[in-house]
Amino acid sequence: MSDYILALDQGTTSSRAILFDHAGRIVGTAQQEFPQIYPQPGWVEHDPEAIWQSQLETARQVLAQSGVPADRVAAIGITNQRETTVVWDRETGEPLHNAIVWQCRRTAPLCDRLRAEGWSEPIRDKTGLVVDAYFSGTK
Repeated sequence: MSDYILALDQGTTSSRAILFDHAGRIVGTAQQEFPQIYPQPGWVEHDPEAIWQSQLETARQVLAQSGVPADRVAAIGITNQRETTVVWDRETGEPLHNAIVWQCRRTAPLCDRLRAEGWSEPIRDKTGLVVDAYFSGTK
């Protein structure tokens, strides 16, 4: 019988897994931090492999600690960092670069230029977003 839900939370500084039973009670939790990379002031990156491994490990940990086999998990819910960006090679599936984290301000000068050139309104009309380095479009 598949009667558990596994929630995977990929956050800015750590990955988490929470296992719920059919009544919504927490059966187990696991968390693992991963390193932040600061190549320049205002820049923030993550190693995509570190993200993957930490999330995989927390999922394995919570199932093992709870004594629940994976085939008893009926569904998996996923949350993530939203505006963090990773680009993969289509052929190999390997990341082309570290993840550019939502906190990273490396594209602030580009955003300033887009605003100065009058692109704020067209971008907002098309995307519903303001021009800001927070959002993944300029990353």
